[in-house]
Amino acid sequence: MADSLTFKQKLLGLQGNLMSFAIQLTSSKEAAQDLVQDTTLKVLDNESKFVDNTNFKGWVFTIMRNIFINNYRRQVRNSTVVDTTEDLYHLNLSQESGLSTPEGSFATKEISMAINAFSKEYKEPFTMYIAGYKYSEIAEKMGLPLGTVKSRIFFARKRLQTLLKDYR
Repeated sequence: MADSLTFKQKLLGLQGNLMSFAIQLTSSKEAAQDLVQDTTLKVLDNESKFVDNTNFKGWVFTIMRNIFINNYRRQVRNSTVVDTTEDLYHLNLSQESGLSTPEGSFATKEISMAINAFSKEYKEPFTMYIAGYKYSEIAEKMGLPLGTVKSRIFFARKRLQTLLKDYR
């Protein structure tokens, strides 16, 4: 973009929209503020890569979505525990399921009730997914396109997060 001032003004004008989108992605105001800040910095760092006559808003939102996805993947990788003991001692320890406590069984009942309240089109692929089926297996069994299955599982997960936000 030829005019750096216009670029920055456009970016400032999008801050409210970016915050709304970030809250949808993160479900947390603090995390959303961090995401908006990271996105703004990345957009400013990559100003020279923006091509005139391109959808500026779409470009900025794509950057935000990519930052969110990368951060999520990093969190998952960092929270994965690898048992490096010779006899897999840690994997063979009995795991506390949480069901033995009243709070754990109550939470499990709440989660089950929330999932059962979903319409069949969302409940069926979601329950198959949490049972360990792969997206492709679910798509094949249900006779649906892979993208539809992924979308339904995503929306079911988001709905479940909204319904059970008090458990975070």
